[in-house]
Amino acid sequence: MVDSVTATHPVAIDSPLLNNFVDGVVDYRGRPVLRSKSGCWRSAYFIIGVEVAERFAYYGVSSNLITYLTGPLGQSTATAAENVNAWSGTASLLPLLGAFIADAFLGRYLTIIIASLLYVLALAFLALSTLIPSNCETANGASPCSPQLQVILFFISLYLVAIAQGGHKPCVLAFGADQFDADNPQERKAKSSFFNWWYFGLCAGPAVGIFVVSYIQDNLSWVLGFGIPCIIMVFAIVIFLFGTVTYRFGEKTEEKSAFLRIGHVFVNAARNWNTTPSRISSEEEASGILPYQDSQQFRFLDKALFKGSNEDGTVCNIDEVEEAKAVLRLAPIWVNRVKFQDSSRHTTIFHRSLGYDSNSHL
Repeated sequence: MVDSVTATHPVAIDSPLLNNFVDGVVDYRGRPVLRSKSGCWRSAYFIIGVEVAERFAYYGVSSNLITYLTGPLGQSTATAAENVNAWSGTASLLPLLGAFIADAFLGRYLTIIIASLLYVLALAFLALSTLIPSNCETANGASPCSPQLQVILFFISLYLVAIAQGGHKPCVLAFGADQFDADNPQERKAKSSFFNWWYFGLCAGPAVGIFVVSYIQDNLSWVLGFGIPCIIMVFAIVIFLFGTVTYRFGEKTEEKSAFLRIGHVFVNAARNWNTTPSRISSEEEASGILPYQDSQQFRFLDKALFKGSNEDGTVCNIDEVEEAKAVLRLAPIWVNRVKFQDSSRHTTIFHRSLGYDSNSHL
């Protein structure tokens, strides 16, 4: 009887229904998810949409910023360029903080929602600041003529935009990649296509934002020019929330965040700066935490493997040390990008100012 039942009903592990569950992820309620009803393109469309909207809003504000500062706010070109550079630099660094907060505390999904809501608030205040009456028409053009309240509200709103994109930028792409199972051949192939469409959206959003919003700001009104990105972000949040039931969320683990692991390596290496390899204890040798033989770069980080002067006796494992070394290897690439970005930023700032002052009828 048992054999006949077994032959009629295959073992549970071979059931297609069970095999259709995706390992390592859950839905928004913490339940196992079915491959056929979650993730992949059914989720990716929502995520690409919110990214296109965010890039539209960000470049809709940043691309014509120099014109607003030298126009309605009455700043000199030099002062306006300094303010744009300071804001742009801050906005470029904040994704590091946003990534840490998402990785260590909030998670990507919640960080995206909070950042999007902050975007809407910032853009609404930005549009509101343009409604404050200005006396630039009667003041000397060589000095600032905008009311102090307008200037304060404008810059608070502008830096709120920087904070919002700092939470948005590092999370959306990673959350989109989470929707594809790397162990499934079909989804792995679809993931490559996702990145292609992602980059298309990454270019399409700014292109439309620069052409459409800049035209509205220059020819219609600034309140409308800042208000349209705000409305677009409201729609983006709604679209993103509609996709919640299809999203795949990584299961919570006890593993420390990457930022904490890498930071721990550098802290331990600094504490053990005077430690020499000869001081490795036999216990550490036996535990197998010695560095890889072929890892010759940044040997000073190997000191994080020793107990040394650590009062709590904690040490980093070899994987954490190698992870920190991998990040440090990116430093030369980052340094070289700094100069390129600096030159590119100057071109972006001044070409619009020069074009605005030129005779377009020649």
